[in-house]
Amino acid sequence: MTPTSVRDIRNLSLLGQSGSGKTTLLEKLLVTAGTIGAPGSVEKGDTVSDYDPQEKTLGHSLNSALAHLEWAEHWVNILDTPGLPDFLGRALATLPAVETAVVVINATAGVETVTRKVMEAATGQCRMIVVNRIDAPGVDFAALMERISASFGKECLPINLPTAGGESVIDCFFKPDYDAVPAFSSVRAAHDRIVDQVVEVDEELMALYLEQGESLQPEQLHDPFEQSLREGHLIPVCFTSARSGAGITELLDILGRLLPDPTEGNPPAFLKGEGPAAVSVNCTTDASQHVIAHVFQVSNDPFRGKLGLFRIHQGTVTPNTQLFIGDARKPFKVGHLLRVQGKTQTEIPVGIPGDLCAVARIDDIHRDAVLHDSHDEDHFHLVPPAYPQPVFGLALLPEKHGDEQKLSEALHRLLDEDPCLSVEHNAQAKETVIRGLGEIHLKVVLEQLKTRGNISLSTKPPAIPYRETIAATGEARYRHKKQSGGAGQFGEVALRVEVLERGAGIELTDEVKGGTIPTHFMPAVEKGVRQALAEGVMAGFPLQDIRVVAVDGKHHAVDSNEISFVTAARHAVQEAVLAARPVVLEPLITLTVRIADEHFGGISAELAGRRGHVTGTDSPQPGITEITSQIPMAEMEGFESRLKSISGGDGTCSIAFSHYEAAPAEVQQRLAREHVGKRGGEQ
Repeated sequence: MTPTSVRDIRNLSLLGQSGSGKTTLLEKLLVTAGTIGAPGSVEKGDTVSDYDPQEKTLGHSLNSALAHLEWAEHWVNILDTPGLPDFLGRALATLPAVETAVVVINATAGVETVTRKVMEAATGQCRMIVVNRIDAPGVDFAALMERISASFGKECLPINLPTAGGESVIDCFFKPDYDAVPAFSSVRAAHDRIVDQVVEVDEELMALYLEQGESLQPEQLHDPFEQSLREGHLIPVCFTSARSGAGITELLDILGRLLPDPTEGNPPAFLKGEGPAAVSVNCTTDASQHVIAHVFQVSNDPFRGKLGLFRIHQGTVTPNTQLFIGDARKPFKVGHLLRVQGKTQTEIPVGIPGDLCAVARIDDIHRDAVLHDSHDEDHFHLVPPAYPQPVFGLALLPEKHGDEQKLSEALHRLLDEDPCLSVEHNAQAKETVIRGLGEIHLKVVLEQLKTRGNISLSTKPPAIPYRETIAATGEARYRHKKQSGGAGQFGEVALRVEVLERGAGIELTDEVKGGTIPTHFMPAVEKGVRQALAEGVMAGFPLQDIRVVAVDGKHHAVDSNEISFVTAARHAVQEAVLAARPVVLEPLITLTVRIADEHFGGISAELAGRRGHVTGTDSPQPGITEITSQIPMAEMEGFESRLKSISGGDGTCSIAFSHYEAAPAEVQQRLAREHVGKRGGEQ
């Protein structure tokens, strides 16, 4: 029940839009390989990978799940990932653990939003496309293949072809039957195109090919095939029906014979050190070297404890292995090394390079941690995938007094599981805000807080994270002087505020000359400046994209102290900002909506009514329009409900943070009035 050679291992993630049939496909692969006796179904809630009660209730994968099978002396680790846009981050988190991203496409739906995103995210890895549900009525295979090529490049080439009606598939690579009649194209044309593509990366083989013609054998093509996958020069496309089993055996053969083993895939991007000083380091697949492993997923079960799934990149792990977590000085003993099959955990004696294993009940383990058995690998980390930014938010209000600590602990555990969940503590609004990728994402998180943490919560829309900036240069000088008998308070600060480009953040510069502000008081000046920037000036929101330059000041030998310069700097910033034409910035998001053509007008009107600006449209398939727009975050409340109403439940959307820009004058004035009102109420 464990692989013995790294070359026998194949690691892949099943990625793609919800509804493409990834979970059903995994069930059919496991059955065909003899790993399980009968396939489960999403409808019945008895599949290997969807075992969480929430997944069974919703009928969708919410977490990535690991399974494995053996086929023709190959060990295949498969990660079934969520396909809902709201859980895209959990899917992308599996990419560092695998050599190959297998993107599943629903033959009737074509290229969808998540399909595009996972294909783009997996750039740099080996990729393969599986067209599923080929037995669905009315599939136009030629048009679908054209759309795949248009979306992802001419490198997408079929390695087998479906017959009419999708009852079976015809091999176009190993032993092509040139007399067979596929639903589109021809076996000979498909075979020639894929061989031509592969030999392009090997000049010697190309010369041989020109001499031998079609007589090249698959064995001759293996190495250049792997090179083509690594370089993105080839993205093989194969066809299946997970329901009927058409193409499943052929897919298993492709997984074993053509997908890269851990020695053949692109090596992981490990770095040592942080920031600009970080340097690239290489891992080998040598089992005798130091252990280097990467934790790509963590789950917290209230009864079974924390489970960390990790990929062994180098070295050998046994139950007696002592491993450090990141830069920790104290190691933990593995104790129980686990093989995971859905929710089932089995102890194994050894884990070799390339394998996916797990450890349980290690409290300090966390997602994205590097595990290693030598301090030589301290400060190692992997470059993480580019995750979508969580934008949808909810403010959480515990209904029971004293649950604040329980909420904090429960949120900490969820943050470890989900790379696209964020938690903010808005001191100004006195809110704990969770942000995710959509309404479904946040509903699932709320349910987990209730069931796992036994926390009752009420929610409300969070305060919009407006920001302030300036539109000009401003200067101010402020003297803080207070005398109350004995030693008083004295501090004077002169400073200048300047505009920085959007997104630049905050810069603090010291141009004080002649010791007018003694060096030991400059930290107090900086503290006062940062307090003023955090509090805001015009409408009570933090300032950004601003440079503050301290230029002069005065001090008193007896009365000057830290609080005096903190106060003087804070007031000087406020006056300088007011002189520099302050502006309120609002956050804008990029909203992508996918709807049927007949609903285009309704959605366009809805976007316009929310101050949205359409930046582009696309037709990913006949009858479907994809609209990309930029819209203020403040206008997004209730949008998903409106989308469902307008589209009859068929529309989908995804969002990502875009940028900040100046809010309309009426919005700025309203926010400024509200801020003045709040300050008046607090006085």
